[in-house]
Amino acid sequence: MNGPDASTNHRSEQLSTSTTTGSTGTHTTAEPTVGNAIKALANGEPILVHDAADREGETDLIYHADAVTPDAVSRLRNDAGGLICVALGDSVADSFDLPFYTDVVDHPAATDHDLGYDERSSFSLTVNHRDTYTGITDADRSLTIRSLGHAAKNPGETVFEETFRVPGHVHLLRAAPDLLAQREGHTELGVALAAAGDLSPAVVVCEMLDDTSGQALTPEDAQSYADRHGFVYLEGRDVLETF
Repeated sequence: MNGPDASTNHRSEQLSTSTTTGSTGTHTTAEPTVGNAIKALANGEPILVHDAADREGETDLIYHADAVTPDAVSRLRNDAGGLICVALGDSVADSFDLPFYTDVVDHPAATDHDLGYDERSSFSLTVNHRDTYTGITDADRSLTIRSLGHAAKNPGETVFEETFRVPGHVHLLRAAPDLLAQREGHTELGVALAAAGDLSPAVVVCEMLDDTSGQALTPEDAQSYADRHGFVYLEGRDVLETF
């Protein structure tokens, strides 16, 4: 998938809006459509995507990697609270020789996984940009993430090991080669949406957690959060039905 097809463009042109009122005031929010989600990512805005109740059952806050400023990292860690990861397309990961983590760790704990929600984890390495200090601050992580987004545009122009060091504070994920035809995780959902918007295959995903229950934020509460802030909320099935 190299870019949006004609039907996606047509849908995007006919999107409507609705007005909702939340604790932070009244916002005009896009209807939860795939076309609006693609537009939001292209505009540097976050979107929320719930995978499925019978999968992880989690909603991730997703940005395109190019748009991740220090303020965006702050939102990811404060409002979402899960693990801040960068999902890369399979061909980009291949260009940078990025392995699946479980394929290169020689330890018994890296074997015999029974994940329940999928056949394998998409985790690869953890990285910091070489110009960061500790790598964990909002400024450091945003530099690492934006640099990954830039590198994903033209992988042949980046010598990965000269730009990034391992280990680091940004977790990398490898998307399945055939994206949603092969796997239906947030990694693939995010990369597929970026590809449909003609963006580089590099997105940030972070699980939204509930401080009260200690569990994943419910879809209803995630939808309410999206409404309050004027963000697009999607169900994974919306993306699957489109692509």
